[in-house]
Amino acid sequence: MTTRPAEGDLHAVFTRADLGGDDRLDLMEFSLVLDSLGMSWTKAEVQDRFEKADTNRDGFISYPEFQTLLETQGWTV
Repeated sequence: MTTRPAEGDLHAVFTRADLGGDDRLDLMEFSLVLDSLGMSWTKAEVQDRFEKADTNRDGFISYPEFQTLLETQGWTV
């Protein structure tokens, strides 16, 4: 079951997973966010979605990129 937190809660989930405290997620941190939201994707799916979400190709997912990813997955954020 996928948990759909409210906007403020979603940002809190993102922030908790941001272990580096740099307002962006690396692949491992991104996986933590997905796990905490109950999104069970394979490693290959996580990698694929990470690469697609990283629109500026800096190797990290920013919160706006994360929001866009969730919207493409049918979430309203």
